Amino acid sequence: MNNASSDIIIRGVTASGKKFRPSDWAERLAGVLTTFGHDRRTSYSPYVHPTTIEGVTCVVVSPQLREVEPMAYNFLLGFADDNELEVLQAQGKAANS
Repeated sequence: MNNASSDIIIRGVTASGKKFRPSDWAERLAGVLTTFGHDRRTSYSPYVHPTTIEGVTCVVVSPQLREVEPMAYNFLLGFADDNELEVLQAQGKAANS
């Protein structure tokens, strides 16, 4: 990756072009880093959140997570690699090429 300050996007599309299942995978993955607030509600980490980009379910990972919690950062990218998911930088350049 050339620009370490760019968000990393894990797309719910496999290397073979298939939609990744289950459909709530992004919420589950981002949910690993949720916290409970004083109001007893969960909140996603400021470094990881699920979203939909161009109709594809994705997880956006801030590169700051690598500094703050390297094990969590490696876990997320390992998940993407293990499941052969597309990983891109926010500008669209492939991060796993």
